[in-house]
Amino acid sequence: MSSTTLRRTLATLAVTVGLVGGSYGIASAASGNGSTTTTTTPAATAPAAPAAPPTGGHGGPWGGQRSDETLLTGNTAAKVTAAATAKVPGGTVVRVETDADGNALYEAHMTKADGTPVTVYVDAGFAVVGVETR
Repeated sequence: MSSTTLRRTLATLAVTVGLVGGSYGIASAASGNGSTTTTTTPAATAPAAPAAPPTGGHGGPWGGQRSDETLLTGNTAAKVTAAATAKVPGGTVVRVETDADGNALYEAHMTKADGTPVTVYVDAGFAVVGVETR
């Protein structure tokens, strides 16, 4: 075999291998059947706060949040929650908000450990001034 024929044969072989390899790569990418595996690890999340019942008069024995009451946030919410849970040990706070009925400045809607609904009224100094069991 002459060197020119050998070069042509090797060149043809190289082009053929390139076309086959490239076609396989394109087909694998298009079908998603490549050899690469991606593993996703879920991120750690903090526990969610209890969901407040919906507005509009629904949401448990206390009803929903009224339009004339405002959900508490931040430091005020933390202080009202602390006062209410100290008054009702083992209870679960459902929501804390301003009180529009004049019982106190704030109120905490809770569930006692036995499941009984209760509202704890808290004044501006974060002292409990009343408890109403439903």
